[in-house]
Amino acid sequence: MKKNMTKWALVTVSLASAIACQSVWAQTKLRYAHVGVANAPQTLYADEVAKLVKERTNGRIEIQVYPNSQLGGVGEMVDGIKSGAIAMGHHDFASLGKILPTTAVFNTPFVYRDAEHSLRATDSRTSKALQEINKQLVDKGGMRIVGSFFQGTRQLTSKEKVLSPKDMAGKKYRGVPVKLWSSMLTGMGAVATPVEVSELATALATGLVVGQENPLPNIFNLKLYEGQKYVMMTNHMQSVLSVFINERIWQGIAAADRKILEDTMAEVGKKTLDWDRETSAKYRKDLEAKGMIFIEPKDGLDLEAFRKAVLTQINKDFPDWSSYIEEIRAVK
Repeated sequence: MKKNMTKWALVTVSLASAIACQSVWAQTKLRYAHVGVANAPQTLYADEVAKLVKERTNGRIEIQVYPNSQLGGVGEMVDGIKSGAIAMGHHDFASLGKILPTTAVFNTPFVYRDAEHSLRATDSRTSKALQEINKQLVDKGGMRIVGSFFQGTRQLTSKEKVLSPKDMAGKKYRGVPVKLWSSMLTGMGAVATPVEVSELATALATGLVVGQENPLPNIFNLKLYEGQKYVMMTNHMQSVLSVFINERIWQGIAAADRKILEDTMAEVGKKTLDWDRETSAKYRKDLEAKGMIFIEPKDGLDLEAFRKAVLTQINKDFPDWSSYIEEIRAVK
């Protein structure tokens, strides 16, 4: 009888230990922050990744998504991930420029051949340039880039028709509050004015800025048609966003689950290419229905003038990017 009691006691302890271990795994929660608004591609991306990762890890990893700048603007988000207060998030590669300036090279205007190329060149599993930069990010910022996805091609909008950089001279245009955007807009002839996306509509309504640049989905979902009249189809930047995570938290995740995270982000990243193709025409029609007028080369838009002016400014402001740009362009 005593032996049986001892046996059952051991079984009970073993079961309790197993349940405790499962509970610990189930409590691996990652706070994921971003600035995207409802229905924007970046919001759909984060939600889809969170859903699939929870399913594929059987609940061991739970990603809690905080959209729409709930955990702060871009700068606060990056600082939070660096400290570990926030586990992970996504934004333009250039948002990590405050930690490692060369990270912004992946947002260089006119660097990608097309949307597909932008994802291949920013795949952390295979991109030589990104792997080199990741080593430096880990050393200097305690974080790494683990995924990327496509948000759309960025276009210029304004209250006034713009055909060349001359039309933007001396006028304030909003840019993402990082150095690369200021450089790009300066090349376009504008007075670069950094504004957080959460404050963009107000900045346009009050006249703080007369224009801005964003992909069509963002232009529609942010209701920028309320303060903007023209969309210039400059196609100046393939908007590929980076997903970054605190290094200490990343290394605390089991290797098998890290692979699930990376593979899932890459899979959903490819889906964003399809989302963009499906929605671009729709968003254009929706914006036209709101009264926006689209300006293209057939209407006199001088794309070559924009290209030359912007790249001249980029080469001037970031002379040490040339080797990385060559590696990015060499990706097949």
